[in-house]
Amino acid sequence: MNPAPSLYSNMYHVYLLRSKKDKSFYIGYTGDLDKRLKEHNTGLVNYTSKFKPWSLVYYEGYISLLDAQRREKALKSFGKSYANLKLRIKESLNTKEGAG
Repeated sequence: MNPAPSLYSNMYHVYLLRSKKDKSFYIGYTGDLDKRLKEHNTGLVNYTSKFKPWSLVYYEGYISLLDAQRREKALKSFGKSYANLKLRIKESLNTKEGAG
């Protein structure tokens, strides 16, 4: 028997990870946040494999894949969207888990 679907199973997530190794950040989007975090932490994502382990610092949920892709692109431009996000979650970034 399959487990009940998650409330968030039909959503896309834009997420911010922080490397516990070198404190760097990684921004991405996915349809399965738990699976994607495991992929980052087991070295299945080539770009992030050398900086593992990673901790999830922040995520946003979207019903629309296109909205999630646009948000990820805006954050990865490291302009105002990224700066505003870091200001909004500055205490989370300074916690033990967020700080690595």
